[in-house]
Amino acid sequence: MAAKPQKKSSESKKRKRIPNQKSDGAIADTKKPKFASNPKKLKPNSNDVQSKDGAKKPFKIKGPQKDHQKPSVKKDGVEDSKKISRLRAKELAEARKKKRKKHYSLEQELALLWEKMRRRNIAKEDRSKLVSEALQKMKGKISEIASSHVSSRVLQTCVKHCTQDERNAVFMELRPHFIALASNTYAVHLVTKMLDHAPKEQLAEFISSLHGHVASLLRHMVGSVVIEHAYNLGNATQKQALLMELYSPELQLFKDLVTMKESRLEDVISKLQLQKSSVLRHMTSVLQPILEKGILDHSIVHRALMEYLSIADQSSAADVIQQLSGSLLVRMIHTKDGSRLGMLCIRHGSAKDRKKIIKGMKGHVAKIANDKFGSMVLVCIFSVVDDTKLVSKIIIRELEGNLKELLVDQGEPDGGETVEEDRDGEDDHSNAGIQLNEGGKKDSFKRRQELLVNSGLAEKLIDACGEMAEGLLRSKYGKEVIYEVATGGSDGILRPALDEKLGKFHEAIASIAAQPKPDEPEEEHILEQFHSSRTIRKLILDCPEFASTLWEKALKGNCAVWLKGHSSKVINAFLETSNSAVKELAKEELQPFIEKGDLSLPVVQ
Repeated sequence: MAAKPQKKSSESKKRKRIPNQKSDGAIADTKKPKFASNPKKLKPNSNDVQSKDGAKKPFKIKGPQKDHQKPSVKKDGVEDSKKISRLRAKELAEARKKKRKKHYSLEQELALLWEKMRRRNIAKEDRSKLVSEALQKMKGKISEIASSHVSSRVLQTCVKHCTQDERNAVFMELRPHFIALASNTYAVHLVTKMLDHAPKEQLAEFISSLHGHVASLLRHMVGSVVIEHAYNLGNATQKQALLMELYSPELQLFKDLVTMKESRLEDVISKLQLQKSSVLRHMTSVLQPILEKGILDHSIVHRALMEYLSIADQSSAADVIQQLSGSLLVRMIHTKDGSRLGMLCIRHGSAKDRKKIIKGMKGHVAKIANDKFGSMVLVCIFSVVDDTKLVSKIIIRELEGNLKELLVDQGEPDGGETVEEDRDGEDDHSNAGIQLNEGGKKDSFKRRQELLVNSGLAEKLIDACGEMAEGLLRSKYGKEVIYEVATGGSDGILRPALDEKLGKFHEAIASIAAQPKPDEPEEEHILEQFHSSRTIRKLILDCPEFASTLWEKALKGNCAVWLKGHSSKVINAFLETSNSAVKELAKEELQPFIEKGDLSLPVVQ
């Protein structure tokens, strides 16, 4: 058995700390006084002062101070020195600005005048005087100071409020410098303001001065704004002149060639006998930097891309569509050509391209749906894309949250253009050279059912129409939505799944129609209002279920009240309908009115 280990001796234990000793053997006090490490916290008694030998003496109050207040220490000298330093620094900064800026003093004077002239409550005569004074000070120096942040703002205000003669003088002074100013961050706003107030002659002169610089300015983030502004203000001939510089280097060099009447690129190539491959190469060199920089908000770029795709081969077209697919396309579909370009990308793009386009719309669907051109791109997606799950997840979900706002929006593009019309319309030449995926493979009725019924959109649409029925019926555009929903949609898409909901919707409309006729002539009953009366009449003729509900709930026993005015068309509809059951409902009550001549039977042709 092993022996137990011996305990360590007391000497091997940790020794206690021995206090410091002085030379005479006395123990020195090593403890520091409390708070000695932070002398700031040691505050003497306000009534005592400490002498050199440590003894406290009473504090004597001198002067007129009362209540034993501690005298304040004067810092006026320190504050004065800081103030002087700030003034010197300001003077040095002003001197540097004067040295760096040629017209610094002038800009300071103009800024003071601008603060006065831009006030809203200033009299017109006083503003005119200030504007004239400012223009007089700038005379001969306008082109030099137009690029300044301050002076540019002053000039914009002057151009807005000055006389036409003064505006002409500014134009003449700026005319040799338009190209340089168009690329300046501050001067660009002055140039666009000048174009807004320019007469036809000056606008034509400005557009002429852009010749040879259109392509380079379109590649510039700032300069492209001026080109777009001039393009939107110009007439058809001026727009074509700006566009044709993007087609060929020959058209860029020789100004006389751009005055043609032909608008389509194919016709231009044919008339001038240009080589198609040369035009494609030139347009690629112009448009590719624009695509890479993302300068895609301008309608002139949208038109140029449409013309490019009209002559592009399959590979080149596919490359452009691939670059546009995604969030870039959302920035383009607010214009007519941009919308057509978006529909073209959806129809001819691959499944991957379509997916990128739809995902790029996330968060923007409501805005797109309210836009007269953008809404057509959504219609194209509903008509073409087979991936209904993705469409429902991104587009349908966002539409559901804005149904009521969408129902009161007119939502009709110019001329009532539809996707089908666009496919076979005037811009069909834009599909030349493209032989990619067009349309979806899924049955159109099945696609509609998945997007409208299976997604839950139709149910929420019926509920929203029921809540807003009266307002929509009186609306020029809302009445069409009421008719489509109440009849069950095209091809009966809402039946039989939502028959119960539709029945309640019919009752909601009938309840509004059952309200008594208002006493005041200014208030029109729903049966007497122009839009609503014609919509209800149409529903009676085309939807027997609605006609039966309306008769039983609103018109039975009350027909005599509605025999004159717009409401008479509603009553006559029960005689005109082709449904025998509906006719039988109203026959007995309406017969006496027919005999009296208040109602007339429809003429059978």
